[in-house]
Amino acid sequence: MQIALAPMEGLVDNILRDVLTRTGGIDWCVTEFIRVTERILPEAYFHKFAPELKHGAQTRSGVPLRVQLLGSDPACLADNAALACELGSGVIDLNFGCPAKTVNKSRGGAVLLKEPELLHAILLQVRRTVPAHIPVTAKMRLGFDTPDSANECAIALAEGGASQIVVHARTKMDGYKPPAHWEYIAQVQEVVKVPVFANGDIWSVEDWRRCREISGAEDIMLGRGLVSRPDLARQIAAARAGEEVAEMTWADLQPMIRDFWAQAQAQLTPRSAPGRLKQWLAMLTRNYPEAVLLFNAMRRETDCEKVGHLVNNPLSDAA
Repeated sequence: MQIALAPMEGLVDNILRDVLTRTGGIDWCVTEFIRVTERILPEAYFHKFAPELKHGAQTRSGVPLRVQLLGSDPACLADNAALACELGSGVIDLNFGCPAKTVNKSRGGAVLLKEPELLHAILLQVRRTVPAHIPVTAKMRLGFDTPDSANECAIALAEGGASQIVVHARTKMDGYKPPAHWEYIAQVQEVVKVPVFANGDIWSVEDWRRCREISGAEDIMLGRGLVSRPDLARQIAAARAGEEVAEMTWADLQPMIRDFWAQAQAQLTPRSAPGRLKQWLAMLTRNYPEAVLLFNAMRRETDCEKVGHLVNNPLSDAA
């Protein structure tokens, strides 16, 4: 069984990847998508999205990082994939699952699920261009507006050379509206011979058990569920092994939140650092009542010094 951390645009950057992968249970993670249009991107652009490339393409805890590319031009994607490999990426991942309207309007992400033949062409070109020992993987949804083409799209990706396929069990039009339709992942697994990862609506160990039963998928990718419950991967890995581990408490989270804030201050501007912390705290409110208090206390706060004081005194000042 493998557990992957999902590449969530605008949320899971290198800072959150570092913090989350240190909790344990995560086998690999992926960058936010790097948009490819009509040219080879500068090396600095890759390092902006994946500073881990300068450190063996892995997080500080040793979890491997994959570079994810998004676009619709097979040749341009292939050339940029080759550069990513030269910079150290051990795997190339291709995004066919982003549901954002702005991305889809410019022929990126889930809109390409309307064109299975283009999916195949992209995979084929990238696979032929990058070194043979570098795996090429893909992330997709069930389709654009219906799941009717899920099998066809998965076949196109697998036959093009994808060695793994992550399937988010919703269509583009579904967005993130529950429920995720895990039953279609079971159908995808029947038509391709490569590993299929289940993704979508896995918020707890019990969700994982139901997902595995319905989808038949042993491998999973965790997104919002892991961000809102940082030890979810560790809990699932333990359950899979028939073991029990103590759940992470709010007190356990405090060093992680302080570390996140320290890194955000070091890497981001004073204007953007507070917002990035609030973004994660908002996700944590799903499982931690204390996070609600802290989030409400700093909701309108923009001063880094005051935010830092709240981070270091989360209960007394937020209560």
